[in-house]
Amino acid sequence: MKNVLVLFGGASSEHDVSTVSAASVLRHIPEDKYQVYKMGITKEGQWYLFEGDIDLLPEDRWLDSGAITPAFVSPDRSVHGITVLRDGAYENIRVDIAFPVLHGKNGEDGTIQGLFQLAGIPFVGCDMASSAVSMDKIFTNTVADQSGVPQAAWESLTEYEYKTGVKTLDDVAEKLGYPIFVKPANAGSSVGISKAHDRKELEAAMELALQHDTRILFEEFIDGFEVECAILGNDELENGIVGQIVPANEFYDFDAKYENAASTLHIPALISEEKRAEVAESARRVFKALGCTGFSRVDFFVSRTDGRVLFNEINTIPGFTNISMYPKMMEAAGIPYASLCDRLLQLAEEKWS
Repeated sequence: MKNVLVLFGGASSEHDVSTVSAASVLRHIPEDKYQVYKMGITKEGQWYLFEGDIDLLPEDRWLDSGAITPAFVSPDRSVHGITVLRDGAYENIRVDIAFPVLHGKNGEDGTIQGLFQLAGIPFVGCDMASSAVSMDKIFTNTVADQSGVPQAAWESLTEYEYKTGVKTLDDVAEKLGYPIFVKPANAGSSVGISKAHDRKELEAAMELALQHDTRILFEEFIDGFEVECAILGNDELENGIVGQIVPANEFYDFDAKYENAASTLHIPALISEEKRAEVAESARRVFKALGCTGFSRVDFFVSRTDGRVLFNEINTIPGFTNISMYPKMMEAAGIPYASLCDRLLQLAEEKWS
């Protein structure tokens, strides 16, 4: 039986979503094949082995459970696992595969992946380099441009450029026109994202985005709708049924994703079979161009005016909650949640063996 470490929480704006995703993952990892250890990271960055009920993960109730013990992933390859500090002594637990269910910063951006690579522990998902590039929207757009993947026109601005006037919001508006989407380069789940319709809103959107990052991405508005594709695999790739979300809000922001039940999901997406095939092919191109492995959810816009499929973003640790699109799209393709978890763990071993 393999020892699997599932990490959840994290020092991230998506900490709360991670705890819900991880609870779902933990309920579906086949118990007859894997011995599972649960490790939580608080919003402040403290690490604990959690030996309590999975139901306590949401809302961080696990922290008050009395079932937590200080622990950490050891970078020492002779340990090949975690070190637990218990009763004034320490014990090492070998880990065969790690499954980081950590969304956003300090989890999806290559940081935890680098630690596992140092420790020599196989882990689910993309490696350090592809995670870092995929998390950073400016880097991702640059790779997409170089790979010939169609996407919306975009521009970037750093906090230094903004405050010194080296590059201005007027420069951005002149290039892209209104409305403009404003996004922190490194924040997931639409955190800190705004849609600006004029100069005043653009300034407010910039200030909001700067609360989350010092590098800001600006994208032209596309009159279209968002579709998503789940990719699974290392070298040989397969995809889930392409899905579509009709957001409750003006665009698919954090509230629409996780808190507003009025958003509706459509699997398959409300587009032709040929257009869904085009989306899937573009998703595989993006996945390969960024050097991804394991799994990712790739999001696109479909233009209402001319039907163009335009790359939006990639999520290398997509949501795994009970309303998340990635597991739903894979289930629609014939891979139920438990089998998906098993496949991901197998892919991790295959990659790092």
